[in-house]
Amino acid sequence: MNENSKYEGWKRVYEDYPLEALPWELGKPRKVLVELIESGRIGKGRALDICCGAGTNTVYMTLKGFEVTGMDIAPKAIEMAKEKAKKAGVDIRFISGNVVHPPFKDEEFDFIFDMGCFHHILPEDREAFIKGVHRTLRVGGKYFLTCFSYKNGRAWNHFTEDDIIRHFSGYFRIKELKHYSSLEGDGVIRYFYSVLMEK
Repeated sequence: MNENSKYEGWKRVYEDYPLEALPWELGKPRKVLVELIESGRIGKGRALDICCGAGTNTVYMTLKGFEVTGMDIAPKAIEMAKEKAKKAGVDIRFISGNVVHPPFKDEEFDFIFDMGCFHHILPEDREAFIKGVHRTLRVGGKYFLTCFSYKNGRAWNHFTEDDIIRHFSGYFRIKELKHYSSLEGDGVIRYFYSVLMEK
């Protein structure tokens, strides 16, 4: 099985289901991203929204003054994201491709935003994915991710704090590691970690 075929299901998700049926497509920027930017913990610069989906967070970052690239494996998601950017009147580079080996230059980005991408990377591809993020981030750049917590029940893509440290501490300085019972504060209980790292 080649690497692209392992993730083929994600290409079909945006073709087979309306956006409102996808629980991660909220139609508004994620609360953790808004708080991160509004707090000033992330400075404006070149940003990558990896696994950007329909582009809601990508457009938000652009409107906040970032020069943003959005990337997703699903061509249909990228079509939707381009349409969203057009309606918002912003210019964004969108790319459909393999996020395990991102096609970007070394140290191209100041900030990489990962809203639930890492936890869908298969175990055998995780190190390659992390190396790709590390390679494309400048020295001193920030990487922010959210991932499923073990408190949702043990599964191949649910992580403990120790798991996160083990995967990432060899590549990044972990600046913040927080646990949430509800990322949006909307009463929907789904446990996540958020992690802010620096190269």
